[in-house]
Amino acid sequence: MRDKTQMTADIWLLFVAFIWGTTFVIVQNALSFLPPFTFNALRFLLAAIIMGIPVIFLFKNKPIKNKRGILLSGFIMGLFLYIGYGFQTIGLVYTTSSKAAFITGLSVVLVPIASLILFKQRPRLIVWIACLFSVTGLYMMTMTGGGSFNFGDSLVLICAFGFAFHIIVTGRFSAKLDAFLLTIVQIMTVGILSLLTALLLEDWQKAFQPAFIFQFDVILALLVTALLATSLAFFIQTNVQKYTSATRVAIIFAFEPIFAALTSYIVLKESLSAAAAIGCLFIFLSMILSELPTPKKKGEMSAPSSHA
Repeated sequence: MRDKTQMTADIWLLFVAFIWGTTFVIVQNALSFLPPFTFNALRFLLAAIIMGIPVIFLFKNKPIKNKRGILLSGFIMGLFLYIGYGFQTIGLVYTTSSKAAFITGLSVVLVPIASLILFKQRPRLIVWIACLFSVTGLYMMTMTGGGSFNFGDSLVLICAFGFAFHIIVTGRFSAKLDAFLLTIVQIMTVGILSLLTALLLEDWQKAFQPAFIFQFDVILALLVTALLATSLAFFIQTNVQKYTSATRVAIIFAFEPIFAALTSYIVLKESLSAAAAIGCLFIFLSMILSELPTPKKKGEMSAPSSHA
């Protein structure tokens, strides 16, 4: 029964990666009109409002348990999520999108390393091999050019740590607290922090002119990302991650660039190189490897351990 629950959770998380990957093109179009932090502020705040409306009815006559724990945990989750989005955005100013995509994907290996250091959770050997396959696949999909490690790359590396720690803390907190309320607090946190950053760093007044904000691509991107890629996606992650391990989540999320590449290939008619196709295969194999059962040795953690 537990294995079936874990598999169901993995399928839902794969659906989340599908949402993020397929909406990537829509977001790219919107960012040609709005600055990135302004867009993220609108996206996350709109999502928080959409999710906040049902709370009025769901918890009208029902006391909310452990409000302080929900607020603190949701803030921590949102802070790491903001670090991920924020440093990736700034890093893209100084480095290429292909290098940024690969470095962000390094969260696949950062998750098991951080889990081992912080919580003494030792992944199985097959999981480490799966992580290696996943990173290899990401490299083949994104790193078409060379170049030395630069300032922008270091910023994106901080982003990778942000996403990795977001996965880890989500697994820890979602097992004990209400997933719906946790999702609202974390996306509200990202929205507020993004808004403050936009006010400090971006020409947000120009962005809110009707010529920009009422563009069809902008409205479509805000609605789709707020409803699907934010409200629905992060609620699913927060709700089901307690049934699987943080490392498996990182491996599953490595499918996002595959879905993004396939969407670009189908919608924008962009070519898919042989290296990228092989990279997709490596990431797919990493998912298969992570599912393979192996005998547990003393001291090793079982797969669904993030809530233990």
